[in-house]
Amino acid sequence: MQIRLWDNNLKVRLIGDGLFNMLFWMYFPFITVYFGSAMGNHIAGLLMTVPPVFSMLGSLLGGALADRLGRRPVMLTGALFQTVMFALFAISTSHWIEFLAFIGLGLGGAFYKPASSAMVADLVPPQDRRQVFATFMTANNIGAVLGPALGAVFFFHYREGLLWTCTFVMLLYFICIYYLVHETLPFSNKSLSGSNSITVVFKQQWKGYGIIFRDRIFLVYILAGIFSLIPIMQLDLYMPVYVIDEVPEQTLFPWTSLSPVLASTEIYGWLVGFNGLLFVLFILPVTKWFQNWKERDIFILSSLLSGIGTFAIGLNSNIWFLFFITIIFTFGEIFRTPVTQSFISRYAPEHARGQYMGMDSLQNTISKFLAPMTVFLSNWVPPMGIFSIILILALISIVFYVQLFRLFVEQPEATGKINI
Repeated sequence: MQIRLWDNNLKVRLIGDGLFNMLFWMYFPFITVYFGSAMGNHIAGLLMTVPPVFSMLGSLLGGALADRLGRRPVMLTGALFQTVMFALFAISTSHWIEFLAFIGLGLGGAFYKPASSAMVADLVPPQDRRQVFATFMTANNIGAVLGPALGAVFFFHYREGLLWTCTFVMLLYFICIYYLVHETLPFSNKSLSGSNSITVVFKQQWKGYGIIFRDRIFLVYILAGIFSLIPIMQLDLYMPVYVIDEVPEQTLFPWTSLSPVLASTEIYGWLVGFNGLLFVLFILPVTKWFQNWKERDIFILSSLLSGIGTFAIGLNSNIWFLFFITIIFTFGEIFRTPVTQSFISRYAPEHARGQYMGMDSLQNTISKFLAPMTVFLSNWVPPMGIFSIILILALISIVFYVQLFRLFVEQPEATGKINI
């Protein structure tokens, strides 16, 4: 589905999401360092476990209200809340207020995301959803590649200016949503919305989440996603620990005497940059190449590549070997990303699409809590032991995905039986 054929809603959001995501990556990677230098690393480490909890609550609430009030009002609320939090961060002189603003930014983004994803599913035919979601991921990952490089300068030397820029961009995006984006809530949902009190609405929506929690197929999907995401998240967790501690300084081009010599920290930076570049260059072509593959096969291939690729990091410390392995586990992540959202948009009942999108965030939140266990265990377990654990987790996810599609194929009518 070519971009020129997209609904204006999608065009506006593609530009806005891509620009904001670049600004997000100009400050987010440095937040832990910033609070660590101000409060101490041990306090900063504990503080960083708090935002995911609020993000999870924001996703669940945003998804519920997106099905009741509409996609557009929830997106507007999330964008406005982020605008206010950026401004608060910019004017604050207290690190604790800055931390609260940082939590607020995560909360606003999490509130916005389920409605945003549901809007894509509302507007795009099922056969084109993988490609459209992949296009959004490409825009986001361009920001993830450029943002950290720019943020290394602007966040530490021009932080206040950066935060005011983020405030202005978010305010401009809010205005664009208000004037250019139209509502896409399905008619069946509109018939459910009435003049109920806010208390009744919340009770109905949390009851709906209770029903989703009892959806066996969806719970298997969540478990599979948790185990498959833990290996993918190691790029930012155990991998830097391993590379910095175990990979020696070496020349980038050993066949020439003019090659720069890279320290272990620089090698890790090159690997992360290569990962981001691969994502930007290949997510759209890969999505197109595999558009006729079954979701089951793509999920299994993704987990297999992520697990084997991460495990293989411990086999050799040569930088070019590590580049090659980076290709393997990056493609595992690339395969998975657009299929996840297309699966949810296809599986979820139309009237509960926002809630299912919100529940889908549980994979990411729970994985963020569990994935750091590799760093904790590394104090007692040797590197190949840690990589073996990561591989086992990936294989467990494959078992869950096989079970998921056995249930889904045997009971394809299950989604139609969920009344929320």
